[in-house]
This record gives sequence, structure tokens and C-alpha cells, in this order.
Amino acid sequence: MSIFTKKKTKQPEEASESAEQPLEQPSEQPAAAEAEPPAAFSGPAQKPAEQNFSRSAASQREVAISIKGLKKSYGKKEVLKGIDLDVYKGELFGFIGRNGIGKSTTIDCMIGVKRFDSGTIEIGGYDVVHEPVECKRLFGYVASEPTCYDIMTGYDYLEFVASVYGVGQKEFKINCEYLMKRLSFKDSDLNLPISGYSHGMKQKLCLVGSLLHSPDVWILDEPTVGLDIMAVEELKKMMREYANHGKTVFVTSHNIDLVSKLCDRVAIVNQGVVSASYDLNRSPNLRLRLARLFVETYGNHS
Repeated sequence: MSIFTKKKTKQPEEASESAEQPLEQPSEQPAAAEAEPPAAFSGPAQKPAEQNFSRSAASQREVAISIKGLKKSYGKKEVLKGIDLDVYKGELFGFIGRNGIGKSTTIDCMIGVKRFDSGTIEIGGYDVVHEPVECKRLFGYVASEPTCYDIMTGYDYLEFVASVYGVGQKEFKINCEYLMKRLSFKDSDLNLPISGYSHGMKQKLCLVGSLLHSPDVWILDEPTVGLDIMAVEELKKMMREYANHGKTVFVTSHNIDLVSKLCDRVAIVNQGVVSASYDLNRSPNLRLRLARLFVETYGNHS
């Protein structure tokens, strides 16, 4: 199945035998046919204006991420005091707040990196505590700081990621070449050690790796850090397109302009809870006021 292709959440299957075989490295000069967008990009996509994330329509939409009563403390410091939110399939969701407010902690709990004190988190209907492997199969994750192995070459890293998710040779070749082209990542760079990459190159590599298995949910924690302007603009397009083709994008960012222009809904975190949420499609004027609403949420408190 090509990247950005719609698919239903189902019981995960064992990794195919193809994952155990060496994956074919993308050619230095891919043929024109191989550079074409995957099938989903040439098919119908739902525009943000056609989507409805209002409360009245919530019961009719499929929940991709469900967080209920999430609490997390570091010693005596209670960071998360009861996060509650639902994120829907086909939605680009912004999760914003000032520094140190608990955005990254929430994501760390979502992806299983940190244990939490109480509450529940479900991704695609699977509980992250009781069904961690099933959850991990459904999402791709990109941190603000690149999380790749410096001792590997770029290709070794992508091949490793693909094998973990059981991505076959054909799918790997199509997705890898397409994503590399979108992010202006040169084929020749894949043969170089990651230790010699710049921060931006490492971030691009992680972005490519996060989408190799066509995840239902794409989780991005400050994904634009270290990227040049051209890469940021392309990433913004990819995020919007990914959601338009039925996937879910969950992003944290301090770039209010990015969030206000791209996201369908936005939640602002304050004092350990979701203090405000806005449907930017239902009330487009909120896009122009989001920065002011953000400031008003925190008032003059430091």
C-alpha cells in the first residue's frame, strides 16, 4: 500500500518475510515513473473546508487519538493534571502552549516513552499501556531533536526503520524515493554516515523514516526546528495533504502562524489541562486571532 493511501485500522499482522530480506536501495537517478506521486495523491482528497469537527458531528467521526484524565508528575511537581481530548481521523490537530507546560510530556506518554500516573490514552482504539505494540504500529513520530543513529548511513537507518515495521521492498522503494524528493534529500547523501549530517539533514531523515510505513497517525513535536525555509514550506504541504487523505496529524509547535493556517482544530494547554480548544474551520476568523487568544490564555503570568 502506498503512502497517503486510505486504510482501515485492523488487527496488526506479523511482519512479513520481506522485512527480513535486504531492501533494495533507491537508485541514484530514479526513472520518471518512480518519481510520480503515490496513488493517493492522484485520487480524491477531502478539503479542510468540507470537514466538520463540531460537537454535533463528533459522534459520527472516527476517533484516532483519545486521551482521558491524563496525569503526570515529576517528583512533587504535577505537570499534567487531567488532559482530556479526542483527535479525529482526517484531522490536522494543533497542540500548543508555552515552554515547559507539558506538550512534549503529553507526547512522550502517547508514544510510550514515559509512564504516566493515571488516565488512559488510546491510539486507533488500542490502549498505549496494555497494547503498546499495536499502538506503535499505527503511528509515526518525529521529535524536535533528531533521533537517528549516527553510526549508521542514512540508507542503513531507513532500511532499519522499514524492517521494524515490516515494509516490503516495493513499498519501501516507492515511499522512500517519493519522500526524499519532497524534502529535497539527495540520494547520494544516503550513503554517507549520519554523523556527518547537519541538524536539518537529520531532521529530514527522521521525517522520511516516520512515514515509510504509511502510519494512520503522524505525531510531530516541533518538527520544523532546524529545517530551512524551503523544507518547512514543503513539510507544511505534506502535513495538510496527509490529513486530507484520511490520516491524522498531531503537531506541537511554537510557530503560531503555522498552526493557525494549517490546523483544523487547536487545543491550548495551561496549568496541566486543556484550557481552551478552537475549531478553526467552523470559525475561520479565529485563525487571525489565535496569537491573541494564546497570549490571553496565559495573561501576564511568566
